Amino acid sequence: MQRQAVVSLTTGLEDSERVTVALLMAVGAAESGRPTMMFLAKEAVRLAVVGVAVGTACGGCPPIAELLTRYQAAGGRMLVCPICVDAKGLRDEPLVTGAELGGTVPLWEWIGDGATTFSY
Repeated sequence: MQRQAVVSLTTGLEDSERVTVALLMAVGAAESGRPTMMFLAKEAVRLAVVGVAVGTACGGCPPIAELLTRYQAAGGRMLVCPICVDAKGLRDEPLVTGAELGGTVPLWEWIGDGATTFSY
């Protein structure tokens, strides 16, 4: 089995290029067969809400919704910071497939003996 990958993202659609790069990294890891987790915090938690991850960051960039669909199809998961969700009043919003509330302890438990990490 390949080493796990974690992509940490703290920005949302206010920086759609950063979101696109983070999703490209996560898609690449998941589609290559690596167990992959995105950890969403701060504004990025909004991307886990159904219907939010839309748009295209730039000319020639793949649509964000398409990247999310590919990530989900490859078995990618999202761990969504519950403190950030509560701070933004999103607790009752439905989450996308593969997303679940969880903070640093569940992330460290998932990482176990190690993972390749990227932060955006």
